[in-house]
Amino acid sequence: MTVKNVMVIGAGQMGAGIAQVCMQAGYEVLLNDVNQDALQNGVNKIEKLLQRAVDKERITEADKSKTLGRLKTSTQIKDGGHCDLVIEAIVENMDVKTKVFRQLDEIMPEQTILASNTSSLPITEIAAATNRPEKVIGMHFMNPVPVMKLVEVIRGLQTSDETYETIETMTKELQKAPVEVADFPGFAANRVLMPMINEAIFAVYEGVATPEDIDTVMKLGMNHPMGPLTLADFIGLDTCLYIMEVLYEGFSDSKYRPCPLLRKYVKAGWLGKKTGRGFYQYH
Repeated sequence: MTVKNVMVIGAGQMGAGIAQVCMQAGYEVLLNDVNQDALQNGVNKIEKLLQRAVDKERITEADKSKTLGRLKTSTQIKDGGHCDLVIEAIVENMDVKTKVFRQLDEIMPEQTILASNTSSLPITEIAAATNRPEKVIGMHFMNPVPVMKLVEVIRGLQTSDETYETIETMTKELQKAPVEVADFPGFAANRVLMPMINEAIFAVYEGVATPEDIDTVMKLGMNHPMGPLTLADFIGLDTCLYIMEVLYEGFSDSKYRPCPLLRKYVKAGWLGKKTGRGFYQYH
């Protein structure tokens, strides 16, 4: 199957980034969001990043105009009925995602592939909400999407070889590196990353060291470009907690128990950079 038209559902940071890389790779993109303000913010973000690329002489003004010419917007899912691929990038909540996939299954042509950008939720369960589980797959992009090369491509129990091969080929056309991952809680990236972040939070909780010193240890001692607590603030502590809960529930293993300090910060509304305070303060 050849993908030409892509619908991205959700115009937040991830959705806008996914739309941008698809546009830059030559795909016609329909960016969808039920919230008109969010949709406009997503478009503005794409335009800003493309202008920055022009300013740095990575692309020309003509390239920018040509890329933006591939973008259309919509607030109605039904507008994507012509698309070959839908990539969902909405809130990390199973009930919300399955509701959207049921709608997509009813509206989209039978050959359309339905992909989720979920960072931790089971693809098999999402696929079960449709009558085309063989055409449902995970495409977990990394944040920020235009910069990060990795895409975890997650097979559900019934994902067909043809669907996987189509998405693998497309991912390479986006100048990304696809990695095939089985459908386990947290997949590969977050199964490794989130327990490390959680353990760093436990180290703060138990008074082992300050957030600054823990981040310094990991940057200077382990050659990480960013410390785990800074990274947690950028990801969002609510998102970190949610993924840890998915791991804890999915494996029933105490090593995935979310740190009480993480729960406390989330309850306090200290979610990281997006709220101005997490393990660090942002102004």
